[in-house]
Amino acid sequence: MQGTVDGFSYGVITPIAAFVMACLGSALGLRCVTRSLRAEQSFKPGWLSLGAASIGSGIWTMHFIAMMGFQVRETPIGYDVPLTVASLAVAVLVVSVGVFIVGYRGSAPAVLITSGVITGLGVAAMHYLGMAGMSLEGQLHYDTTIVTISVVIAVVAATAALWAAVSVHGFFPSLLASLIMGVAVTGMHYTGMAAISVHLAGGAPRTGAFAESPPSIMFPMLLGPLVFLLLAGVIVMFDPLLILGDGEWNETPARKRETNRPELTEGPGGPGVPGAAGGTGGARTASGPPTWTGAGTGTAPGRTANRDTGTPPPGQEPPRSYGW
Repeated sequence: MQGTVDGFSYGVITPIAAFVMACLGSALGLRCVTRSLRAEQSFKPGWLSLGAASIGSGIWTMHFIAMMGFQVRETPIGYDVPLTVASLAVAVLVVSVGVFIVGYRGSAPAVLITSGVITGLGVAAMHYLGMAGMSLEGQLHYDTTIVTISVVIAVVAATAALWAAVSVHGFFPSLLASLIMGVAVTGMHYTGMAAISVHLAGGAPRTGAFAESPPSIMFPMLLGPLVFLLLAGVIVMFDPLLILGDGEWNETPARKRETNRPELTEGPGGPGVPGAAGGTGGARTASGPPTWTGAGTGTAPGRTANRDTGTPPPGQEPPRSYGW
């Protein structure tokens, strides 16, 4: 007997809530990875870890909020708590691998593809491990073609997110990237759910001690990741480097040392020429023969003073000063 699968039993509430959580986790993760690129070396692992945990928690929360709207009308659904928690650990750990690769190896195409494939496979593994934690009186069957499409979507979305983390700067561009990532991750989830069919007759019942309704068992498990995302959001909000984007706030110590070098300070002669406004060696005269400017009188008409040294032209006496 074929079961009647309904992935939208609460209407549009669960898809919208799932999309919001995917966007939130992606936005926090992308900003943290961006921040790690401008942080001191000792703080880089902390920012990368926070970013990976935010992305992993956001994706996992998105998945199980969406699963609250999933039901098979002929049988109740429960969840195996250890497998469900394990899917969260898989999401965070595998995303961490991809994030750390990009954070330390840069944004070269080979690096992005490698880390994107690892992260995308981790997201897909989280999804299908979470599905394996479902308990119902029947068997789940998957359409191989649709499953493959969902994995490809996960890999492409992860690669695009990692590229955005190291290449897109500024608050609003990162916000747009997180929205695109949220669409991709949510689309991957519902594509994977479209691959499911439930066979109730002739299959071994998948019963056990996990017969609670989805909301009653999911709310307590969702509480931890939700609190974590809230705390991560507070950290991001109180870090001016993550909010203000490029500028003096996000100058690394190396950039500041280069800016403060006297020989690179902009002076009256333009960038790189020390002058009264920068450096300690005073003004530097320009090379070439001396020139005179202005309209003068006497033996050197049209020439009054050397523009570099201030001395009068040949044959002209320097101006006299009178004391009173």
